Amino acid sequence: MKKNLTIVALALCSVVTWGQKPVFTQASLESARVYFNSAELTHKAKVKLPKGTSELVITNVADYLNESSIQIGSISDVTVMSIQYSNRYVEEYDSAVDSPLIKPVKDSIKLIKAEIKKLSNALNVENKTIDLLDKNQNVGGENGTTTAEVMKMVDYYKTKRLQLVTEVDKLTEKKEILEIKLSNLESKLAFNEGKDEKSSKGKLIIQVMNDKEGDVPFQIKYLTQSASWKPFYDLRVDKINSPVKVVYKADVKQYSGIDWRGVNLSLTSGVANQSNVIPTWRTWFLDYRSNATYGQYGKGVGIGVKKISPSAMLDVSDSYETKDYAKADKSVVYETKSVSSYTQVNESQLNVSFDISIPYTILSNGKSHSVSLNDFSIPAEYKYYVAPKLDLNAYLVATITDYGNYNLLAGEANVIFDGVYVGKTILNPANTEEEMKLNMGKDPKVTVTRTLMKDKSGTKVLSSKKTQNFVYDITVRNNKSEQVVIQVEDQYPLSNNTSIEIELTDTSSGVVDTEKGLVKWDLKLKANETKTLRFGYQVRSDKSQNLNL
Repeated sequence: MKKNLTIVALALCSVVTWGQKPVFTQASLESARVYFNSAELTHKAKVKLPKGTSELVITNVADYLNESSIQIGSISDVTVMSIQYSNRYVEEYDSAVDSPLIKPVKDSIKLIKAEIKKLSNALNVENKTIDLLDKNQNVGGENGTTTAEVMKMVDYYKTKRLQLVTEVDKLTEKKEILEIKLSNLESKLAFNEGKDEKSSKGKLIIQVMNDKEGDVPFQIKYLTQSASWKPFYDLRVDKINSPVKVVYKADVKQYSGIDWRGVNLSLTSGVANQSNVIPTWRTWFLDYRSNATYGQYGKGVGIGVKKISPSAMLDVSDSYETKDYAKADKSVVYETKSVSSYTQVNESQLNVSFDISIPYTILSNGKSHSVSLNDFSIPAEYKYYVAPKLDLNAYLVATITDYGNYNLLAGEANVIFDGVYVGKTILNPANTEEEMKLNMGKDPKVTVTRTLMKDKSGTKVLSSKKTQNFVYDITVRNNKSEQVVIQVEDQYPLSNNTSIEIELTDTSSGVVDTEKGLVKWDLKLKANETKTLRFGYQVRSDKSQNLNL
């Protein structure tokens, strides 16, 4: 009997405990570690809990998160029994309380909308009355009317219609004024909502057991996919032969539902929550296949994969307008304080992390936020490159060695040369080349021409063969005040047909690549110096055939 009473008493105590009202607390965001595809958020919370079992509701967590990544830490006296995440409205756990800053604005908007509705109704009535008055202009009946009656009706129509039209104008003016006020209030509301910290929908409902009553600290960690970052750079070169000044930046976006205000920010390369399954081999059976199916196997080794040459990194967008910021005021020198002293770079075998000691604020609006990570100078060798057959512009190329010492990640880079924004390039340290080449843009002070020498070029026909001669003069001029190094490349055709014979007739001591059909010259031009290279080739072919020359 006593045993049964004990069980009943314990059951009643349990019902009373679990029937208690939840204890609420708001989590405070402390730090954010952002990966390329997600972020690990760390919150802190403190709440007074009674002894025994309690239901704790922690608000102000992300709207969307990976539930399997939730970690709750606390003191040894507290045992976390269960965790439930929700971002839905539950009356028991949610209370809609307007911000004291936003509530007056919302109240004013509500009143103005009601007044605009009244004015719209009044305008509708007045316009209907005018329509009714205009449609009933027939004077008199079957017996006719006297002149006095007609004059009376005309006076009434004129007076009444003028009165109605005037009232419509007044109502319309009032409505327009209120609509302007409404627009201003809605703009103010949008500004306040962007300025004030957002209240997220996410909440954690936790069952905890506490050994003693008192204040209990909690640490909450989880992953949310509502954040990302990518690296980008500013590459500045003051003049040729000076180091490349690199400003290392991050483009951070987040829409977690929580405004990150004054948080400790860390940025880590790589993807969070990756699969850790070790790859296993499958037997590779080789067989014939038809041309129709070639390239349809997306995961096949070497199928449909386009290899990108290192020169692909050198493209600079021409769609950007060139702006000269340096020429605005040459006497003013602008200095930017270095951010490297505030950033600690940690490199591991798997990734690179940037821990920033300056508190950052990143709003939950999905917009790009620029975060400065580091700045440093990299020694570089400069050389101009021109391929006059393809493009008469001379491109300045910076060659960087030992770039692996700078923890660079692949990303876009803004190129600023001599204070002029010249466009964008792609910085790709993942390539396997020993050197990394960066296109610093076109330099109009190095001019190039490629002219066909007509007196030495032409076609001769002898028997069944025709001989075509092509001779070009390539002129390069350095209009700069210092010496430059420039590499010139031109092309001659190659033949896979034994009936087509090709011979180089003049190379001006250039280096010939017979496999690619290229001739290369490395020149050093002093200030205001001009050099001319002669380049020619001869083609002998069947006179009855046309060539793609």
